[in-house]
Amino acid sequence: MRIINTSVVTQIVSKMCIDANYYLSEDMKNAFFDAKNKEESELGKKIFSQLEENLQIAGEDKIPICQDTGMAVIFVEIGQEVSLQGANITDAINEGVRKGYTEGYLRKSVVSDPIKRENTKDNTPAVIHYDIVPGDKVKITVAPKGFGSENMSRVFMLKPADGIEGVKNAILTSVKDAGPNACPPLVVGVGIGGTFEKSAIMAKKALTRNLNDKPSIPWVADLEEEMLEKINSLGIGPGGLGGKITALAVNINTYATHIAGLPVAVNMCCHVNRHVTTII
Repeated sequence: MRIINTSVVTQIVSKMCIDANYYLSEDMKNAFFDAKNKEESELGKKIFSQLEENLQIAGEDKIPICQDTGMAVIFVEIGQEVSLQGANITDAINEGVRKGYTEGYLRKSVVSDPIKRENTKDNTPAVIHYDIVPGDKVKITVAPKGFGSENMSRVFMLKPADGIEGVKNAILTSVKDAGPNACPPLVVGVGIGGTFEKSAIMAKKALTRNLNDKPSIPWVADLEEEMLEKINSLGIGPGGLGGKITALAVNINTYATHIAGLPVAVNMCCHVNRHVTTII
């Protein structure tokens, strides 16, 4: 049994919150520059140039890529051969978020009650998803999620008879309805199957998948390519001002589901698709 003190988790999460907000991951940068080269409209090219300058300034000056530094969404995979000691793991993670957002001078955007709206002043609590997995390691992914794109996300409870065409229509409908409000160019996370909440979590986690990693299920890989092509034919374009590139990628996760259901969740993210992963 491997022992990990949760104080280590606090320090790591703190740094990850800062890094995720200052720097875009390599896979995202590569997708961004590839899309920039493919954009054909003059206005779209200008938008890409402005976004590129913004990325450069953020990295060099160590300031947030986007003023909306998001609500901290954290995926934690805990090996079943790990013994966590010290503070409660959830408390340790939230302390890391508090430290990171305070010491990194990141915007505090979380309110303690959805109706009374009082700011917690440290961006806690985070939204944390836990999985118990084989092994003796802990894998943590920090994904700050801005709400310009989050607010454009959807869950569809389709009928099995709707089939693959219904899934395609749900994805395209979500992007069309979002228009410029999700701050394109987008990464579109999709969850198909499971239950109402499972599909939404899968869609969120899909956004954290490295864009170079392709699905092992052939029809899922084909669907990602088809939907990216169809989304980019909508003409929404960078900044929603028209152009060829509306999305940088479509990432899809799937899961078993009930004979009577076909849940589909679509989680939008702008080009600032922030995620950092560390393995302890």
